Amino acid sequence: MTAAPTSLEPHVMKTYGRLPIAMSHGRGCRVWDTEGREYLDGLGGIAVNTLGHAHPKLVPALQEQVGRLMHCSNYYHVPLQEALAAKLVDLSGLTNAFFCSTGLEANEAALKLARKFGHDKGIERPEIIVYERAFHGRSIATLSATGNPKVQAGFGPLVEGFVRVPLNDLAAVEEVARTNPNVVAVFLETIQGEGGINASRWDYLQSLRRLCDQQDWLLMLDEVQCGIGRTGKWFAHQWAGIVPDVMPLAKGLGSGVPIGAVVCGPKAAQIFQPGNHGTTFGGNPLSMRAGVETLRIMEDEGLLQNAARVGGMLRASLERELADVAGVVEIRGAGLMLGIELDRPCGEILTLAMQAGLLLSVTADRVIRLVPPLILSEAEAGEIVAILCPLIKNFLATSQPS
Repeated sequence: MTAAPTSLEPHVMKTYGRLPIAMSHGRGCRVWDTEGREYLDGLGGIAVNTLGHAHPKLVPALQEQVGRLMHCSNYYHVPLQEALAAKLVDLSGLTNAFFCSTGLEANEAALKLARKFGHDKGIERPEIIVYERAFHGRSIATLSATGNPKVQAGFGPLVEGFVRVPLNDLAAVEEVARTNPNVVAVFLETIQGEGGINASRWDYLQSLRRLCDQQDWLLMLDEVQCGIGRTGKWFAHQWAGIVPDVMPLAKGLGSGVPIGAVVCGPKAAQIFQPGNHGTTFGGNPLSMRAGVETLRIMEDEGLLQNAARVGGMLRASLERELADVAGVVEIRGAGLMLGIELDRPCGEILTLAMQAGLLLSVTADRVIRLVPPLILSEAEAGEIVAILCPLIKNFLATSQPS
């Protein structure tokens, strides 16, 4: 029996500002709390539940795997690792993959790859170009690469070796190239998630690819949140027609089972050798089965096309309903990764939406984020619009801009 939510949680560390509900179960794009209230899931576990909840093809596959083998250690070959790695290589055009358990770990591995790449070239203190408003995780290294002073506060001294530039400003990167001989890599989210759904321009990514080739740098694209079909292509950078050297993945790859991956191209594929990196839980048979089945079901059910079609409809409907509404700054994103920026902090919309039966998030203080399961239907997208737009209009009419 699932315990009812408590406002005290005396034994759980208070690292989250939780809403006063606890989830009991879900099906498709719906979840129910322990009091029996139903919600439309516009958050997807923060872009994790690719296939929604209790998918009828995923559940029996995972049940079968739990009864067979969940964990066996990386002392031994894990055939499902090779199966998932081969599929990711095929989808990305890259060379090989390392498996871990989270996006933070995948990004940490990318940073280690860049540093070793530099040391292998004889650079004693390698540096990595990172971005304003970026978010790569909360370990000390990924926190240092992150561009959010709020989440960094209280955790100094941060790790050195990062050079920060504005997103989509090629001149800033070119200036670093002229003045800093220690740079070895450029590291950015193809679409910033926690930073407010800020997309790298496709021409900017193309220019970065050329510059990295000229400078012998690694181009490392964090697709932890925007990858795995969320934008309507397998990986968001594919809209720009480029291929990175290093690509961290996580979130949607396992449809709720913890999994991370770093997929590398020829320039980075052989940097790590035995003893350079490792993990206890990464690549375990259960998470690998979740990854294999997630990608298979996505192909079988045409979920990339669904993300593009339904996401396009959702965005167009939001733009239509919120056109000329004072206080709405911009609606942006791609596929089923959308942000609605307001001209004021809007954290209270989390609670208002929850009370109206819709789950979403607010990021960067004033951006409403929608990252629902990729199985979202057009009818469910319409429900999101019908619930959310009146909430936004009322909030803007009754609050003051900052």
